[in-house]
Amino acid sequence: MPLSPGSLIRPFFGLDADSFPKLAAERFGPQEDMDRTWRTFEPVARTLVDAFSAALDTPRHEDLVPRLDAVDPELRGIAYEGAGMGLMLLDSLVPGRRRLPRFVHGPGAPYRCLVYIGAGLVLPRVPARPDRFLRRQDPFLRWLVMDGYGFHDGFFAWRRTVEGRSVPRDVRGYARRAFDQGVGRSLWFSTGAGPDRIIATIDGFPASRRADLWSGIGLACAYAAGVMDRDAVRALLEAAREHAADIAVGTALASVFREQSGLVAPHTDVACDVVWGQDAAEVAATAHRAGRGLRDAPGRPAYEHWRQRIRDAWPHSAPAPSSAKELHV
Repeated sequence: MPLSPGSLIRPFFGLDADSFPKLAAERFGPQEDMDRTWRTFEPVARTLVDAFSAALDTPRHEDLVPRLDAVDPELRGIAYEGAGMGLMLLDSLVPGRRRLPRFVHGPGAPYRCLVYIGAGLVLPRVPARPDRFLRRQDPFLRWLVMDGYGFHDGFFAWRRTVEGRSVPRDVRGYARRAFDQGVGRSLWFSTGAGPDRIIATIDGFPASRRADLWSGIGLACAYAAGVMDRDAVRALLEAAREHAADIAVGTALASVFREQSGLVAPHTDVACDVVWGQDAAEVAATAHRAGRGLRDAPGRPAYEHWRQRIRDAWPHSAPAPSSAKELHV
C-alpha cells in the first residue's frame, strides 16, 4: 500500500497534541490549575492535530469535508482550522495546486476566518515569505493568517517570542500588529488561562504592543474557553486598563467566528456578557455593522479600520492609545 502524504510529512512536522501541555508546564513549572485547565483544552488540541492529519491524508473536498463535519459541533471550527493547516502545507510542497484558496471559497467558507488562522500556523515552517503569501489571500481577512503566525511563534517559540519579545524580521508593517494579536491569543493556552500569569506576561512587553496582545486574549477567552468564570474574565478586563477596549474587539471577533459557522457556545455568551453586556449574537451584529463599506486606505488596512469601528462601538470605549501605530504592508 502506498504511503499517504500525511504519513511522510507528520514525522518531520513534529505536531503532537500530547506535547502541548508539557510545553506550557515547562514555562511556569507545575501548576495544579494549569493541569486542570489543560484537561479542558485537550479536546481542542487533539481536534486540531487530527484535522491537520486528515487534510494531509485526504485533501480532496469530497473526502475531507465529511470527516470535518463529523466532528462535534463545539469543536468543528477547530477542525476546519486544522484543515487549513494541512492544505496550506500541501500547497507549499506542491506549488500550483491551490487547495487552500479553493477550500476557503468552497466548503470552508463558513469557517474562512479559522481556515486562514490555520494557514498562518503553518507559515513559519514552510519556505514562503509572509508578505508574498498574504498578497494572494483575501484582502480583508488575510491578516488572520498573521494572527495564526503569531500564535505559532508565541506557543512553539516561547523563549524567542515571549521571553525575548522578538518579531521575525520578515514580518513588517501592519503584519506586526496582526502577529501580536496571535501572540496574545497563544498566551491563553501557554498560561493555562491563568489570569495572574496572563497579566504578568503581557506587562513584560513594551507598552506599544500590549493593545494587540490583549485583543488576542479577548478572542481566546470568548472562543476557546477553558475558563467559564465571569470573575476571571472581569479580572482580565480590569487588568487591561486602557486596553480594555481591545479585549472587547477580541470578544467581538470571536462572536463573529461563532456566528459565521452557525455554532453557538455558552462561554462565548459569558465573555460577551461580561465585556459588552450583550449576548454573542448581539455583539456579532454590532461587529457586522462596523464592517460595512470598508476599504483599504493609506496607512490603514480595512481590517484595522473594522477593528477600530468595533472598538468605538464598545459601550465603555475611550480613545485608543496613541502608541498603537497603524502601519500598512
